[in-house]
Amino acid sequence: MQIFQSCCSFLSLNVKTKNEYVGASRHARQKSRPHPLAIQRAPSTVRHFRRMDGARLSVASHARLNDGQTGQPLLFVMQMSHYMEERRGTFAKFFLSPLHPLCENAPPSWMVRMMTKLAASITVMTLALAACKPAATAPAHDIPAAMRQTATTLLQSTLLHATSIAVVYRGEEFMLHQGELETGKANPPNDTTLYEIGSVSKTFAGLLLANAVLDGKAALDDPIQKYLPDAYPNLQWQGQPVRLRHLITHTSTMPGMLPLQVNSILKDFTAHATPAKLNAAYASYGQQQFWQDLHTVSITGPLGKDYAYSSAGTELIAHTLEKIYGMPYEVLLTQFLAREAGMRDTRLRITATDAGRLAPGYHSDNPVVTTPMPQLPWGAAGNLKSTMPDMAKYLRLQLSAHPAVIESHQPLVRFQDDFSIGYFWNIGSTSQLGTHYVHHGGVPRAQSYAWVVPKYQLGVFIITNQSGDATAGAMESALAHIFDTVASLESAK
Repeated sequence: MQIFQSCCSFLSLNVKTKNEYVGASRHARQKSRPHPLAIQRAPSTVRHFRRMDGARLSVASHARLNDGQTGQPLLFVMQMSHYMEERRGTFAKFFLSPLHPLCENAPPSWMVRMMTKLAASITVMTLALAACKPAATAPAHDIPAAMRQTATTLLQSTLLHATSIAVVYRGEEFMLHQGELETGKANPPNDTTLYEIGSVSKTFAGLLLANAVLDGKAALDDPIQKYLPDAYPNLQWQGQPVRLRHLITHTSTMPGMLPLQVNSILKDFTAHATPAKLNAAYASYGQQQFWQDLHTVSITGPLGKDYAYSSAGTELIAHTLEKIYGMPYEVLLTQFLAREAGMRDTRLRITATDAGRLAPGYHSDNPVVTTPMPQLPWGAAGNLKSTMPDMAKYLRLQLSAHPAVIESHQPLVRFQDDFSIGYFWNIGSTSQLGTHYVHHGGVPRAQSYAWVVPKYQLGVFIITNQSGDATAGAMESALAHIFDTVASLESAK
């Protein structure tokens, strides 16, 4: 046991629950979630491998053993042959494979000999793997207690100041606010606090497009060119046009952001200068500049296949909706939400009257409050602000039988058996939650997650007013308290 624990530490091996899918394609495999503001950037030291139950095996890429004879470093990949998860306790059996498909060349003989020597210890590793992770916390007895556990766990993370959580479970609604929006100021968030929900905004655009499809005003196979103000012969690949379905499934190979230089800025997302650079890039960037830049876009293809997260594509969907309905996207969205969900405190732009309600937030490890996300040309990709009561109403809508909701949840592109994508919703499947719908949101000073789990009639929205590389992972881990509690409550019925 002691030998294996040392081996675990040496390999930097970490098995943890993965709540949002890593896509099957080259692009989506790189990360467990879209980087804040849609930067698809692989970690430099960790590779992620998928498992069918939604868990992730992370093996530090610098992990190595030395061959006793040659002294050469032995780089290896661990594959899983069997995995069982009972709640969060984990039992797993692994084998070492020098012939893993990620290896570019056949292994040398010394590597094969080393694999043979190691094989004898695999049984011990199987039985001892659980010792490498902390003991799981027992599920709470009710939803409010699970929410408190989630908030407490999250705020133990370095740099996080405050969080708010909304849960809808089998018709009941729960709300929690915890922490301080600004450290030392005793100003906790509340039901009137307006949060920047980031890319969760995309699911709203997807819902409106689903409604337009049901209204017979649009078809998913419509070429986007049909709705554009100018000819864009570049928006095609090998004679096939970019279509609406490619944009809402992130399979158009459109760039992440326009203007293109923003993609370079976001490659160093955690740099303290990033928010100011974003503000400068969008200071005078409106729809006219967007149309000009769209001419420079190159579609690398193939269409409808590879997951390439694109906020620019979402902005095109907002424009499409404007053309269909003959009104600004902001007005269309506001009217739809008020009519269909009773949401009257969700908007793309903040008035002077409401400015004091907007949650302050922190970027990366900068202790100084940073500026809000700059306004995008349409705002559909990440500019929505909302309160927790309104987000609870959105969860109720997403759990309802509204025709547009049902349409927006349809899987349009399947990347693996347990992951597909609908109208911007990531659709996953795990043994615990069944089929569920997830979207992450990230702006320079806030990150959030929205979860819709029909199996339990469960909806969860969580947000914190800090945005860094570790924020989303901290939320994923903390949310396990809620999911485990719901699973426990359901099994007890």
